[in-house]
Amino acid sequence: MNMLARSAVWFFLSAIGVAQTQQVSSALAVSGHDGQAPVIHKDGRSYVDVEALARITGGTLGFQGKQIVLTLPQPVVVPPPSQVVVMPAPQAPEPTGFSREFLRSGIELMTEVREWRAAIDNAIRTNNPVREEWVSVFRRSTQTMLAHVRTDARTESDKKALPLLENAVSMVDQLSARFLTMRESLTFVPTDALDRDPLDQRILACAQGLAAIAAPGAQFEDVPSCR
Repeated sequence: MNMLARSAVWFFLSAIGVAQTQQVSSALAVSGHDGQAPVIHKDGRSYVDVEALARITGGTLGFQGKQIVLTLPQPVVVPPPSQVVVMPAPQAPEPTGFSREFLRSGIELMTEVREWRAAIDNAIRTNNPVREEWVSVFRRSTQTMLAHVRTDARTESDKKALPLLENAVSMVDQLSARFLTMRESLTFVPTDALDRDPLDQRILACAQGLAAIAAPGAQFEDVPSCR
């Protein structure tokens, strides 16, 4: 029992022998509580009304044999600010696999790469020269698309696949440059030249490998032919 409870019990026990005709000379106030309890002074001692004290402190009175028991409410303990633990907000899980934006822009880029390569193949097989006019159009188009692919690369799989796409563009550009040089030097180009061309075979294998891993939810897998 705390100090306030012990003092109150002493007041209560003392008050039992006090005559009802005595005068109330003052009042008792409890810090932190509203209301007052009347106090009677007699023979140099002070006596308080137990029911009034219980009422203003929010306590309850009980009886155990000849004892009057005052039960006070438990105080609410508020921890100081330094002891308040603020739990951090849960972080969103790191996205895995290829992002939808990267797949979309990557597929568009590889479609342009395949069309560029097909234009070279068609020119050679029909015995027509590879011309700078249409090669430069493919070159500008793929570079613009490649910029979008770089912007869309967000997940770990996106970032690992990005260099493979860049290499695919670089390889078809090298293939174009070779046949442009041969045209300028008037070098004869057989119609089946691409059938035996290692670089062209790498471009085809790279495109096939990238198409195999370009699926929603798929994880990155290396494509050696794109290296």
